[in-house]
Amino acid sequence: MKRVAAIQMASGPNVSANLTEAGRLISRAVEAGAALIVLPENFAIMGMHEIDKVKVGEQPGSGPIQDFLAEQARKHGIWIVGGTLPLQADDQQRIRAACLLFDDQGQQVARYDKVHLFDVHLAENAETYNESETIEPGREATVVETPFGRMGMAVCYDLRFPELFRSMADQGVDLVALPSAFTAITGKAHWEVLVRARAIENLIYVVAAAQGGYHVNGRETYGHSMIVDPWGMVLDELPSGSGFVSARLDPKRIADTRRNFPALQHRKIPCKVAS
Repeated sequence: MKRVAAIQMASGPNVSANLTEAGRLISRAVEAGAALIVLPENFAIMGMHEIDKVKVGEQPGSGPIQDFLAEQARKHGIWIVGGTLPLQADDQQRIRAACLLFDDQGQQVARYDKVHLFDVHLAENAETYNESETIEPGREATVVETPFGRMGMAVCYDLRFPELFRSMADQGVDLVALPSAFTAITGKAHWEVLVRARAIENLIYVVAAAQGGYHVNGRETYGHSMIVDPWGMVLDELPSGSGFVSARLDPKRIADTRRNFPALQHRKIPCKVAS
C-alpha cells in the first residue's frame, strides 16, 4: 500500500513565497512517507485581483512554477499533482487552470484543464466570482495509469458535476486527485458531503487538497483537506491552516468494495418517456 498526501495552504499573491511554502510542506509530507502528493488549486498564486494570474501565465512546458514541480518530484522521488497553475490559453486575456501530473523522474505525464468555471454570486456575504472572465475552460476528462492505480483529476467546482466523475469511472478510475479552493460559505454547506458522495458513487479514493484560511486579498477559504476511501470514510482531515493530510491507498479495499457492493455494474440509464 502506498501513502498519499494532500497539501493545504493559504496562498497569496507572491509566487516565490507560495512555492517556498509548498516546498516546505512537500518535504514534511515526504518525511511522513508520501509517494504521491496533491497540491491545492491556485497553490502558486492567489492574487489581489483575478487578472494577476493571467500576468504570470506560463507557456506549457516552460516556466518557474512548472520547473518547481518537476524539481520537487525529481528531488524527492515522488509523484506530484500540481494543484492548478496558470498556463497560457488561446485567448491572451485568459489562462487555462491546468492541473499537471509529474512522475518521480520529474517528467510531466498528464494534464487536466479545469472544465467547470465558478461564475456565481454568494448572497450571504455579497461575494461574486466570474472565473470565465480570466479562465478558458477545458473540455476533456483525464485518466492516467500510475503506480497508485488509474488516476483522474478534477478541480474544485468540478466536484458539483457528477457526470465528470462518471466519465472517469467509465475509464476505470481508482482515485481522483481534487485540488480545490472552496469558499468558506460553500465549503461549510457542501464540501464534505460532495467529496464523500463522489467517492461513494464511483467506489474510488478521493484525495482532496484545499486552500484553507485567510488570504491577503481578503478571501477566506474553507480548508478541510481530506482523503476519502471508496466506502465514503474520511481517512484523514485538516480543518484549517497550512499542513497536510495523508493515508494509505489500498488496492484491495477498492477491489473488495466493488466486489461486495457492485453498484457500478448495476447502473441503468432510464429511457426517455414520450410526452
